[in-house]
Amino acid sequence: MPSDTVAVIGGGPAGLRAAQTIAELGHRVVLIEQHHELGGRPIQENYAGITPHGEPAEPLLRRMAELVTTNPLAEVRLSTEVIGVRGEPGDFTLTLESVAGTETLDVGAAVLATGFQHFDPGRETQMYGYYEFPDVIALQDLEGMLKEHKVVRPSNGETPKKLCFVQCVGSRDRHIGNEYCSKVCCGVASKEAIEVRQLLPDCQVYIFYIDMRMYGYWESQIYWPAQEKHHVQYVKGIITEVLPKGDKLIVRGEDTTMGRPMELAMDMVVLSVGMEPSAGTRKMSRLFGVAQNKYGFVRAASSPLDPVSTSRDGIYACGAALGPADLEDAVSSGSNAATKAISFIRTRNAVAEGRDAVVTG
Repeated sequence: MPSDTVAVIGGGPAGLRAAQTIAELGHRVVLIEQHHELGGRPIQENYAGITPHGEPAEPLLRRMAELVTTNPLAEVRLSTEVIGVRGEPGDFTLTLESVAGTETLDVGAAVLATGFQHFDPGRETQMYGYYEFPDVIALQDLEGMLKEHKVVRPSNGETPKKLCFVQCVGSRDRHIGNEYCSKVCCGVASKEAIEVRQLLPDCQVYIFYIDMRMYGYWESQIYWPAQEKHHVQYVKGIITEVLPKGDKLIVRGEDTTMGRPMELAMDMVVLSVGMEPSAGTRKMSRLFGVAQNKYGFVRAASSPLDPVSTSRDGIYACGAALGPADLEDAVSSGSNAATKAISFIRTRNAVAEGRDAVVTG
């Protein structure tokens, strides 16, 4: 008999909310996470605070995880991967691999919550020197420092006097194929800039941007406060290279407002790296047989009115598995995917019961 269990693949914010919703609506859910703990990127990469409010990330994600782990209808499999999928919509058999060995799991539907990975700023070019110069870091590296309340230059452990962010690294770039905006980088950089200024009031902070893209309430929550209250300096321009000069970093580019070259000396450079589909998103898309868009994210079959259904019945996706998403997007789509999966199972059961009643009659 087909299973009423739903599998959720991925234990980040979207997957946690999907699993919580499924269990609270009375269905058994198995949450499968390849890492040894729940929480996704915010936990794995030591995020300090959640954009835009700055609420500490770790306690928030721990609370989300607890709502799943304490529900008797939810089962969590850590350090476990899906390595095989067979069956038909409504009657899938997953092959799971963990340190304990290999086993199978029968489910009626699945939710892919496999998330994203940060763009590797040294993958295509070293014009920013991410792997060459220790004082060139990425957003997630600075998050780790902010979490420890210790922002220092990796090269010498000194407090930076001048720090800048370079926006759109790995996003909106046709040369590398990432033509899309990663949606959250402007907001995250602004949040981090505020936190740096709060921690280091004597540090001058700059943000070099192509366009500042704040959506919803973020403009009033972080963009204007960053400038007016915390004196973060926003410079519209394109950074073309970062070079060492003595113990400083020379940031070169064009001030596009003034239409002239610019060159500034910095102690630290923070690259605002974009989102790419995670290796798990690519792998699970192939295993479950769902279509991907040209960038490698799961393609929503009926967007925008149904943004979580995939090209295969009974398989749904949520969060950054579908494309760049902030935390609010991720958890809301997690709930959406959960209810769609439950609806699919209940509809299947109703059809089966009707068929049985006809046969019996």
